[in-house]
Amino acid sequence: MSALIIITIGTVLELYLLDHYEDTLQLIPILCIGLVMLTVILLIFLKSKLIKVAFKVILLITALSGIYGGYLHLLANYEFEIEMRPTANNWELLSESLSGALPALAPFSMIVLALIGYSYLIIINQKQ
Repeated sequence: MSALIIITIGTVLELYLLDHYEDTLQLIPILCIGLVMLTVILLIFLKSKLIKVAFKVILLITALSGIYGGYLHLLANYEFEIEMRPTANNWELLSESLSGALPALAPFSMIVLALIGYSYLIIINQKQ
């Protein structure tokens, strides 16, 4: 559970320091992490089936938000690269987009967060 708490606090802190709350879409990971933290607190005190199912759903949404965030980051970098280098081929644009201004792979940390959450849920189920 400590790994889950550390990654949630660390990710929210990083998003806050990067001003990742200026747009509505930028709030998605912050809201997902908030819901994960809330359900973890509920799971500490109540390990009901309803809360476990809600936790699974929230973790799934969190993982999907990571995939969507990766897509948005990559798309924004790709569009920027097209403007900067209109004659470049698609492969060059894609490779430059992966290392662009927006970290294209950073949103996948939401998938890692979800996997750690699922691991925590497996541990809870084994103890019961």
